[in-house]
Amino acid sequence: MIKRNMYLDRIRPFIGGELIKVLTGIRRCGKSVMLQLIQEELIATGVKQEQIVTFNFEDMSLAHLLNSENLHEEVLARTEGIKGKVYLFFDEIQEVGEWERCINSLRVKLDCDIYITGSNAKLLSGELATHLTGRYVEFVIYPFSFAEFLELYGFTENGLTISEVFDKYIELGGIPYLANLQFAVEPSKLYLTELFNSIKLKDIVKRYNVREIDMLERIVAYITANIGTTFSATSLGRYLKGQNRKASVETILNYIRYGCDAYLFHKVPRQDLQGKEILAVNEKYYLADHGMREAVYGNNFRDMPLVLENIVFMEALRRGYEVYVGRIGEREIDFVCYKRGEVVYIQVSYLLASPETIEREFGVYEYIPDHYPKYVVTLDEYDMSRNGIKHRNIRDFLLSNEW
Repeated sequence: MIKRNMYLDRIRPFIGGELIKVLTGIRRCGKSVMLQLIQEELIATGVKQEQIVTFNFEDMSLAHLLNSENLHEEVLARTEGIKGKVYLFFDEIQEVGEWERCINSLRVKLDCDIYITGSNAKLLSGELATHLTGRYVEFVIYPFSFAEFLELYGFTENGLTISEVFDKYIELGGIPYLANLQFAVEPSKLYLTELFNSIKLKDIVKRYNVREIDMLERIVAYITANIGTTFSATSLGRYLKGQNRKASVETILNYIRYGCDAYLFHKVPRQDLQGKEILAVNEKYYLADHGMREAVYGNNFRDMPLVLENIVFMEALRRGYEVYVGRIGEREIDFVCYKRGEVVYIQVSYLLASPETIEREFGVYEYIPDHYPKYVVTLDEYDMSRNGIKHRNIRDFLLSNEW
């Protein structure tokens, strides 16, 4: 278990405070481990083990607690007699019916510090969430970054170059449990395939009562194969029609949204950089973990440009950026990243193997007159920076703290 300091640094200022700490993210991205790390921090500061009360609602033995009333009674029973503040941890809280009522009541009734996790982006958007408005702070947890993968994989395989470890990262991705499998390829891919299917069934089909499961499968497969590719619901509808399957635009958009709510996909809106308006058509989508793509679809090494884009996009999210695809006339910038008034522009390419590629990747920046950092990120080993535009090897870029 490695310390995920990027997240701990963000959570730490709120530990012990009255705001409810909500950790969300794709299934098996490490939310439960984050709860353990927070508990370790509490104990290190003098909190006693008996002050910490935990529930994991994927445990079948807690099935009788999957409604707010029963859970409320159980928490009060377990905390009775505890001296001092109690620290309540609820893992996969979305399994509990009307959980917000219970959590809000506990917040009012007890001297407590509350942490909850969930695997859905809409965890706090329902009608019941009005009980918690303004009383929580949310942290999205993502699969391992390359830096985290490098740290963990280094304990398993010694003597490898960073380039060799990066190849393994491209193949397997960043789901934390793979360390338990010693990153063995076949067991890892089997696990990732089962995880991918579990997300579809538990977090999409079950949650949203999807009946057209075959249609959902086809839409998910299409997006998985076409990460980073601009398409519309209409064009996806034409693709399905070519497979003798018919779906309305509304159905397609709903199924895509369900995938995004489950953190399986992330939508990247397009922004007109000249008019500063958000364009409502032809968004791009990236997968939460590219290792699942290799497991269920394959071809990560064949589709290297798209997979590298996916990796850089997810790294930008981890670092807290709000990310858009930028458009300038007929030209496009892969990622325009915003954070606290700062902007970073990123072009991602496989290799700068020809003058045409170099001109395409660097040339688009000629149309952006500001002085914010502009990067071209590739697998090339040689620095081709020019005209103030920084060229970086992707491995160095992902491990750098400077962007």
